[in-house]
Amino acid sequence: MTVRRLLRDRSASSAAEFALVLPLLIVLLLGIIDAGRFMWEYNRAEKATAEGARIAVVTDALSGGLQSAGYVGVGGLTQGDLIPASALGKIRCTNTACTCQTTPCPTLGTFDTNGVFASVILPRMQMMKDGIAATNVRIEYSGSGLGYAGDPNGMEVSPLVTVSLTGLQFRPLILFGMTNVNLPDFSTTLTAEDSAGSQSN
Repeated sequence: MTVRRLLRDRSASSAAEFALVLPLLIVLLLGIIDAGRFMWEYNRAEKATAEGARIAVVTDALSGGLQSAGYVGVGGLTQGDLIPASALGKIRCTNTACTCQTTPCPTLGTFDTNGVFASVILPRMQMMKDGIAATNVRIEYSGSGLGYAGDPNGMEVSPLVTVSLTGLQFRPLILFGMTNVNLPDFSTTLTAEDSAGSQSN
């Protein structure tokens, strides 16, 4: 009689069903939160990269040789000639040095004489997104087809300046902090403006 009554008893069925559904509900909820957090972090990294490029085009080039390179006589160029994109190779700068990636390449000169990377570009990027280290930032200069040989008003060539942000990670809640997910690499390219000075608005 007692066993028969127990088999017919349905009073705790809703609690058992809730216990089965609860883990799925938690996973779904954490997934929705993580999707929002991922988009937020992605947007912050994208904005930090764009800000870094904006600062890099209006402050001193990190390669001192790029700032002082003269193009009169290079490839038959005369005073006032437009400098073709092929006259400048690709220069890649990290937080410690600049290196040539292609030829031709101007003499690199002294790296970041005014400390623009550490004192201006990196801090401004970190204002947009915390957690950016100097090793995550790379700046490249390449030919744009702009600039005039023998320009007396500053840097002769006006390179394309690409700021890249790499190696950032995202920690999702759904994995309970056990592992990180790599964010994609970010990059923004702008044409250099005056490329002079160590300050920016």
